[in-house]
Amino acid sequence: MPKVGRQRIRRVRRDPWLRFRVGIGFLGLVLVVGTTGYMLLGLDAFDAAYQTVITVSTVGYRELGIVDRTYEVFTIFLILFGTGTVLYTLGVLLETLFEGQLDDLFQRQRMQRRIDELEGHVIVCGYGQVGRSIVAEMDRAGKSVVIVDRQNLDLDELPDGVELVTGEATDDEILALAGLRRAGTLVVALDSDADTLYVSLTARTENDDLFIIARANSAGVVEKLGRVGVDRVVNPHEIGGSRMAAMVLQPDVTDFLDVVMHDLELEVRMAEITATERSGYVGRSVADTLAGEEPTATTLVAVRRDGRFITNPPRDLEIELGDILIVLGTDDHIRSLIDN
Repeated sequence: MPKVGRQRIRRVRRDPWLRFRVGIGFLGLVLVVGTTGYMLLGLDAFDAAYQTVITVSTVGYRELGIVDRTYEVFTIFLILFGTGTVLYTLGVLLETLFEGQLDDLFQRQRMQRRIDELEGHVIVCGYGQVGRSIVAEMDRAGKSVVIVDRQNLDLDELPDGVELVTGEATDDEILALAGLRRAGTLVVALDSDADTLYVSLTARTENDDLFIIARANSAGVVEKLGRVGVDRVVNPHEIGGSRMAAMVLQPDVTDFLDVVMHDLELEVRMAEITATERSGYVGRSVADTLAGEEPTATTLVAVRRDGRFITNPPRDLEIELGDILIVLGTDDHIRSLIDN
């Protein structure tokens, strides 16, 4: 299903406390002017400050010092400007405290309505370093993504089209809010292996057709994840070590695979195509399937059948229903195979 855009206009980020700080600044100025004025009218510094505070706060205690016409006029202006400044500052404070919460609440409600309309989307549990990389790649590929994370993330910091459900991934209700039963893929990128096992088991129970990819933080949990129905298990530590070793042994090959898999601007890319009942090449040989292709337009790198890879497949190999073709070619030629 195509990615559903958030259709949100990016606002210029402004400091929500700026107006409050301005109000505090004016209030401080009022206190300084009031204290100075009462000192000029004969009060000492402490009494002048006291008189200013009770005046702008409209407490209404007795006036200090000699109250003459000048004293009264000054007090009138101090009340008008001082009380107005106090009310403005308090109003801005309350608005700052509640406006952001209400805006966030409405934004999350709109987001939940968008999630309820998704089907075949990708759910990513955990938005740490691993989760962020996964979401970035999914977003670049145009996938509809829903993040499940316990942190109250800033919605404006998420990529466009990426939705969020805040809560524990181990909570069945939270997974339901993320559209677990309608999702196509679940990626569990949690730090805890116990939580990963629980989430994976819950997901497999709720959705038999769900493709589950789970992060394993220790080698001992890999087999257990397979037992609860996880389709692919990834150990970032092992993959990171293998990748570093590959860079030492075959750096150019490693760089080429990175570019082919991740550089969307590259003319040639690697993709996988599943042979379905609608595929016109089911029952045909590799040679017939690629017949008419321009030289080097599409290369069939491997065929996955019954859980094993047939690398460099012979041209007389017959394509069977359910085969997964690993091909290298341009977008147009890959699309022609998919539509064939």
